Amino acid sequence: MTMNATLRVINKLVEDGIIRSYAIAGAVGALYYLEPVATADLDILISVDEMKQPKSGLVTIEPILAYLRKAGYADFKDEGVLIEGWPVQFLPVASDLDAEGLDKAIEFEMPDEPPIKVRVLRAEHLVAIALKVGRDKDYVRIGTFLDQEKVDLQSLADICDRYRLWDAWARFCRRAGITDPVILRLKT
Repeated sequence: MTMNATLRVINKLVEDGIIRSYAIAGAVGALYYLEPVATADLDILISVDEMKQPKSGLVTIEPILAYLRKAGYADFKDEGVLIEGWPVQFLPVASDLDAEGLDKAIEFEMPDEPPIKVRVLRAEHLVAIALKVGRDKDYVRIGTFLDQEKVDLQSLADICDRYRLWDAWARFCRRAGITDPVILRLKT
């Protein structure tokens, strides 16, 4: 099953003003930089600032879900709404790190007829968010970014400074059994 049809629906959410912007995150976001790995869902980071929210103060993605239901996408698989066969998780920006990642996302063009423009988190933001989350699979992804030299270490260091991620970075290095490549890079 191709993801292109799913991405066209996501782009339609932007075109129709349901969401202002998005960026592909998680394992699919990493695919734009790394060798392919198996993944079962598509994580979409979104800002909910422009969406009407209930007075309760709870953040809701109901405007997105209502739009998708009207377009025929009402089924869920695990935590994601099924869009053209792919479970899609809409992840509201929950921190300043997420907001910066969304703001600085890169536009890619997917080959198709016509081509599909998509926004993807930068490699450094994917790594920083993975550090913050800190699951085993996140550590594996960080290691892959480092092994394949797909992350700018100076940019990652700057992000670690801004968002106080040095303790998380040190934990990752200890668990991975590696000498801290960011510190080594900054000394040269």
